[in-house]
Amino acid sequence: MSSPYRAIFAAPGAKGFSAAGLLGRMPLSMMGIGIVTMVSELTGRYGLAGALSATLALATAVMGPQVSRLVDRHGQRRVMRPATLVAAASTAALLLSAQQGWPEWTLFLFVLGVGTVPSVGSMVRARWSALYADSPERLHTAYSAESVIDEVVFIAGPLLAIGLSTGWFPEAGPLLAGVFLVAGVFWLTAQRATEPAPAPAAHRSGGSALRSRGLRVLVVTFVATGGLFGSIEVVTVAFAEEHGHKAASSLVLAVWALGSCLAGAVFGLLHPKGDPALRWLLGVCAMAVSMIPLQLVGNLAVLAVALFFAGLAIAPTMVTTMALVGHHVPRANFTEGLSWMSTGMAVGAALGSSVAGSVVDAAGAGPGYAVPGASGALAAVVAFLGYRRLRPAPERAEASVPRARGGAGAHDGDSEDERVA
Repeated sequence: MSSPYRAIFAAPGAKGFSAAGLLGRMPLSMMGIGIVTMVSELTGRYGLAGALSATLALATAVMGPQVSRLVDRHGQRRVMRPATLVAAASTAALLLSAQQGWPEWTLFLFVLGVGTVPSVGSMVRARWSALYADSPERLHTAYSAESVIDEVVFIAGPLLAIGLSTGWFPEAGPLLAGVFLVAGVFWLTAQRATEPAPAPAAHRSGGSALRSRGLRVLVVTFVATGGLFGSIEVVTVAFAEEHGHKAASSLVLAVWALGSCLAGAVFGLLHPKGDPALRWLLGVCAMAVSMIPLQLVGNLAVLAVALFFAGLAIAPTMVTTMALVGHHVPRANFTEGLSWMSTGMAVGAALGSSVAGSVVDAAGAGPGYAVPGASGALAAVVAFLGYRRLRPAPERAEASVPRARGGAGAHDGDSEDERVA
């Protein structure tokens, strides 16, 4: 591992909360695609599978920011554990209803409960932000490391979810995702020393982080970007099935994530200068352009190559997005601000997977790649229109910086309330 990465993980507790975050966010890549695979295996209906995946994304979009707002007020442990138990119980009920062939409405009901899952990635990034609030270069490297971990999750997750659901039993993928969620969240929240202290009452605005115009631009853009991500997953599974190798879809999606993983690892070694808003705009446009070759693919090998190059634009754009959230959202609402990004992506993924499932059912997988193409173009248009609202980036009030409860993130001048659990 290169020196910048060694430096950030040298802080006490950093390796532990990052490892717990990796485990806890596995459902991010496993649950949606696992449900799609499970339902398509049991019923052969991609429309229903896509609709359930969309419902899950929408439920997560509605609940995620509310859970994160409570976290900003009350702390990660007090909020994440109850929310996780609700999500885990709903997952168990969902799998039982699918296995027993209960009425379709029960599937949608239990998927809504799964939507209470906390945004584990936001919680981990909030810990990095508390740890390196005074070191922008190290925070950039930390965000890049988390982006790489995200891609590791998206490489391993679909492999596990699709492989287990197609090779063992249909419910196996979502089942393992639920196990990972409970284990990761309880491990993460057991690490109290690096947990950001709740924002003091005097620094709470009482309003939503969405009052920031810059954040609204980022969220709307991520809705379109989420449509790109969600639709590619559904269409790729169908494309692989049409070519007689459904299980290979997990490998193809892993190659896509691998491209992003490599780009994120390199990006973390750099310390880019200049306007981050312009860098973000170029990244969004690069993702949009990378969707063009998908319209021309004719086999799985070519698709894998196209997706690898498409992945190169993802991680750097995501890292820059997290930095922009940090500039445009008060630190007292930072976790909520990060969750709104996940929410925008979840809403887009819901729309994209639902539309893609319908297109696949009606016209086949090949035309289905028009959905991510259109989503990428829409994201670029929104980014162009909102670019001016992202620059210049305002400075956040340092008085509201939440520090870690103990260890490297706590400064000598912090109040006793902010340092002690």
